[in-house]
Amino acid sequence: MGKLEGKVAFITGAARGQGRAHAIRLAEEGADVIVVDICAQLESVSYPMGTTEELQETVRAVEALDRRIVARQADVRDVASLRTAFEEGVAQLGPVDIVLANAGIGAGGPAVPEEQEWDEVIGVNLTGVWNTGRVAIPSMLQRGQGGSIVLTSSTGGMVGVGIPTAGFLGYTAAKHGVIGLMRSWANFLAPHNIRVNSVAPTAVRTPMAGDGNLAAILERSPGLAYALTNPMPVDMIEARDVSNAIAWLVSDDARYVTGTVVPVDAGLLNKR
Repeated sequence: MGKLEGKVAFITGAARGQGRAHAIRLAEEGADVIVVDICAQLESVSYPMGTTEELQETVRAVEALDRRIVARQADVRDVASLRTAFEEGVAQLGPVDIVLANAGIGAGGPAVPEEQEWDEVIGVNLTGVWNTGRVAIPSMLQRGQGGSIVLTSSTGGMVGVGIPTAGFLGYTAAKHGVIGLMRSWANFLAPHNIRVNSVAPTAVRTPMAGDGNLAAILERSPGLAYALTNPMPVDMIEARDVSNAIAWLVSDDARYVTGTVVPVDAGLLNKR
């Protein structure tokens, strides 16, 4: 029996990358999952974003583990569509115990107005996290059975990257904001036995990071060289490395861990 047997998790940004890895890892521990993804391309994003076909790959991967899954296309910036997806999932799988606000986009896309680039990265990476919480938290409070919430930040949410473009400034500001949101929710929800934490990964080998092509990223943005250089001998970590940390955070093994940031960073923050 897994550590999350009988639990239901709500995961955003799950068509691929970290979101898919989280869905699989939690399913391995016995959880059923509700997953959402925008499955569309934003103009300010340079890499191809997740698709409906990739979201169905997540469904197949979870079902192969003999766990239940409900997948919906929803934009985390649109609280109404996100709430509909959440409620449809709960109707099929039951009340949610675990929330992973994972959906996020990278900065530095095509030539779009800087206001658009700022708005899109803030909208997904910060407003989307707030929307995820305000959709899920009321039902957790009403149920009164506690739970666990993990917000995905970044090492960029702990330091200033130092690249003065709208995308990178917005990304860094959003990821810092996620940590502030986490700390506020942790204090508010602690009396209800709902734990709230954040993970702060270094660069992760996903499509957002060019699937591990660090040289290409640094060629586009040389200023990232120091920010992405890990002390441990690994250029990027794997999505599952983050998922393993989250599987611990949402389990009873971490039942008194709340209001904290867990770096999965190969020592990156320690060199500051």
